[in-house]
Amino acid sequence: MSEIDRLRWHCRRGMLELDLVLTRFLERDLATLTPGQHVAFKTLLDYSDNDLWDLISQREEPPGLDPDALAVARLLKRA
Repeated sequence: MSEIDRLRWHCRRGMLELDLVLTRFLERDLATLTPGQHVAFKTLLDYSDNDLWDLISQREEPPGLDPDALAVARLLKRA
């Protein structure tokens, strides 16, 4: 299984909204990420559905996000 296939699999969530946002993000922005942002994206995929949706929808920002994670979160917000 390729790396992009693994990421696609991890982007399948229990919330339709997250599925849509993450799929658009993969198609549009994944190729533009720096290596640090790529790692940050994988880390964000470990968040629970609710926490990830809160971050994307700007309801709540978890404390201690590094600059790469913040940059990825901004890209996700516009997806």
